[in-house]
Amino acid sequence: MGLYVGLMSGTSMDAVDAVLAEITDTGVDVCSQHALSLPMDLRTRLEDALDTDRLYARECWNLDAEVGAVFADAALALLEHAGTPPSRVAAIGSHGQTLYHAPDASPPITVQVGNPNIIASRTGIVTVADFRRMDVAAGGQGAPLAPLFHAFAFAGEHDRAVLNLGGIANVTLLPPAGAGPLLGFDTGPGNTLLDVWTREHLDQPFDTDGRWAASGQIQADLLTRMLEDPYFEAAPPKSTGRERFNRSWLNAALSGQGQTRVLPRDVQRTLVELTAVTVGAALNAHAARTREIYVCGGGALNRLLMQRIEHALPACRVTTTVALGVPPKAVEGAAFAWLARERLAGRSAGRSSVTGARRATTLGAVYHP
Repeated sequence: MGLYVGLMSGTSMDAVDAVLAEITDTGVDVCSQHALSLPMDLRTRLEDALDTDRLYARECWNLDAEVGAVFADAALALLEHAGTPPSRVAAIGSHGQTLYHAPDASPPITVQVGNPNIIASRTGIVTVADFRRMDVAAGGQGAPLAPLFHAFAFAGEHDRAVLNLGGIANVTLLPPAGAGPLLGFDTGPGNTLLDVWTREHLDQPFDTDGRWAASGQIQADLLTRMLEDPYFEAAPPKSTGRERFNRSWLNAALSGQGQTRVLPRDVQRTLVELTAVTVGAALNAHAARTREIYVCGGGALNRLLMQRIEHALPACRVTTTVALGVPPKAVEGAAFAWLARERLAGRSAGRSSVTGARRATTLGAVYHP
């Protein structure tokens, strides 16, 4: 038994999600959660770094230090909110902020910033970070990392799937114990394109409940062009990110409209459909027996998106991870808290069946204050 903190900033880069969890050998209890918004200047520079082909080393290290300081602030704010002194926390698991993820490149690369030395020093808590690169070094995708936690926290007597609707959508396929290998992969865009388009046209961080999208109409030609991306037909193991699904990718799809004017709300509606259709296709192809879908991540709060996923999976019961005892926005943070525990115990948390690595690996490096 012990208290652990998990820190996560995903593809949308809107905030650091911090979770305090009590973890035993048999389960996880989320004690508190807190979101700390990224400063706008820092967020802009991170987005610029993602959108440029050349990132100068000095800027990269500046971002590493500044993101590390924000992550430390998020951990300390969480503990203050929970009334928990740092001395009671066994470890922090920090994902960091991904700047570049190209596991299929030569050489394969994945880069997360958020200096864990700063987190450990400022909080006084042992910090585990750099979770992805060992799996990549072993020939894996380095993603998704949450499936083993999903198996620990959410597995049941029947086939289940956990769908994380973060910036990128990913699924974990959970067979009953001993009934088959654990599988998980990224299906494609989750919220990232929706949020980019909303910020551009509404000057809001996201489309609350999908209300703006609901006012639009699906553009069938645009949806067809987006679905032609070969990623959607590629077999797992596979992972992706904003290196592929970004504003330039959307621009290329929109350019095929020619002179036809598409209303911004219609683009938003079509992007919702893209996420729902690709999630549905992935689960129908790889989890045909599954009848229970548990959704987490920010997209679980998008009412229209949830309705469209239900429409794409009519044979399934689609609900959120609240039904399994963990709030949707706390799942990823809790996963990195659990991954820190596994690393300190010396247990492997990477799985070949998920990432395609040559062997199961221990994930993360340990930083002492």
